[in-house]
Amino acid sequence: MAAFLIDKINTKIMFIFYIWYNIDIKCLNIINNYFFMKINLKRYFLYLIRWQLSTPILAVVLIWLASFNKWTATVVANLIGGLIFFWVDSFIFKSKILSSQWEVKDNINCSDCGKIARGYRLVKTINYDKTEDREPKFRCEECSIKKTEQLVENGVNVK
Repeated sequence: MAAFLIDKINTKIMFIFYIWYNIDIKCLNIINNYFFMKINLKRYFLYLIRWQLSTPILAVVLIWLASFNKWTATVVANLIGGLIFFWVDSFIFKSKILSSQWEVKDNINCSDCGKIARGYRLVKTINYDKTEDREPKFRCEECSIKKTEQLVENGVNVK
């Protein structure tokens, strides 16, 4: 039984890493009626992983406190979870490591060379923010690399 659970967990972890490294769109727009939100997919997937990790940790605490009243055990488990995962959530949502956001679109006209290709644009980093750009400029891969090098030379922190 334990080997089956370990194999299942390893499969999920491998799938998550596959998704992590094959994300083309770093910034996802969700429109639902009047609700509009930009999501950094790496942060979102880290949060989902964190959410899954909280379940077994809190289950262990509940088992450990099984001799107490159910409500007392639940409150203590949630307090312990809050003490642990507050710091994890702070890292996920405030980390500068995860802050670079790129937008990718297919079949665009490169704003530099005019080639029709997959287009890239840097949306946001620590010291660069084009989230409210009304006319975003997408570039092909070659021009995007050149533009990124120019931004780095101008002091933009691109990670």
